[in-house]
Amino acid sequence: MTAYATKPSDNKLLASLSSTDLALLNPLLRTVSLEKGAILNEPGTEIEHIVFPHDGMVSLLAVMADGKAVETATVGREGVVGGMAGLGLHVTMTRAMVQISLTASQVPAAAFRRIVATSAPLRDMIVRYNEVLLAQVQATAACNALHPIHARLARWILQTADRSAGDRVPLTQELLSEMLGVRRSSVSEVAARLQDSGLIKYSRGLIEVVNRRGLEEASCECYETVKRQSALYLG
Repeated sequence: MTAYATKPSDNKLLASLSSTDLALLNPLLRTVSLEKGAILNEPGTEIEHIVFPHDGMVSLLAVMADGKAVETATVGREGVVGGMAGLGLHVTMTRAMVQISLTASQVPAAAFRRIVATSAPLRDMIVRYNEVLLAQVQATAACNALHPIHARLARWILQTADRSAGDRVPLTQELLSEMLGVRRSSVSEVAARLQDSGLIKYSRGLIEVVNRRGLEEASCECYETVKRQSALYLG
């Protein structure tokens, strides 16, 4: 991690706070750079730092006993990783891994808990965002069980583009197959189909959204469901 000048307003949750509540956190925040593959938390461990991404994306993964993992939710500049630790000692049940390199505002969990204890708006922010994460986990579980691969891939590309704040996102077939829990050959076939339809351009390790409206139509309902839940709880 490398320290830089703090820019908390790049994170939508921090930007939504009043100047009074943000002033409580500002002395504790530092901006860090996190590379792709960095592990923020592992299952069964106590959260040490609260991370508010400015850009990029973090995947929350359910890890099986054999080491295999599947994505249950993603966090970008709209959210926070480890926020529930602000309400008390919190042992995480998921692995938090950086999927797209990012910068973030970071605060030690112990200090964050002390500040949250003095601010009802901060406690409310944590609870509201936890509801958004829960909705995303539920939608992902239903999506993986009920929807075809092409719709799931379209959803994943869209939500990744939203969180990375751009239409060009670094996504390899290996990563996509792991996140979606399908074979790499299946990802290759479906990505080619989306490209042939003029919805994306796909080169090695990079996907560009060419036709967002068309990609949204190809996606399952889960993409819009999660967006509505986010709007409901976060505005």
